[in-house]
Amino acid sequence: MSDTSVIPASLAVRNLFEDLLGREVTVSPGMPMERADLDKAVVAIFTERSQIAAVLGMDLSLAANAGAALGLLPAGAAEDAIDEKTLTPVLAENVAELCNVLTSLLNREGAPHVKLHQVVVPGQALPSDAAAHLLALGRRLDLVVEVARYGKGRFALSMAP
Repeated sequence: MSDTSVIPASLAVRNLFEDLLGREVTVSPGMPMERADLDKAVVAIFTERSQIAAVLGMDLSLAANAGAALGLLPAGAAEDAIDEKTLTPVLAENVAELCNVLTSLLNREGAPHVKLHQVVVPGQALPSDAAAHLLALGRRLDLVVEVARYGKGRFALSMAP
């Protein structure tokens, strides 16, 4: 991993969510995810030169709410997904697109290019190395993200050492 990578500021995360979703978003400090959270989370794996550069986790609540807001779906679609503990194909596709756009938070001028490698949704197997990165303490950002008129959830970004 390049030493020019930096953890994005919570303001940058908020601004990107707001710009993409077209609605007010608030962020506040959150708690890191735990192993028990991973089977219900959307996890995005970002790579740089075939090495893990960062791993992003969104709990099911944030993934469903952000996915519904991005697709201009009613809040009820997110609530149904949360109740059923799974994302519909449309919500999963929307969240994958959101993860792709979030890559912009990881790229810096003059640094090697970071790209989205894989998005793992609830029900899919999460690679053990990605799980270990997401759970590692150190270079990370943990937030509670609330999407106006939809709901809130946890956002965890862990950068490779």
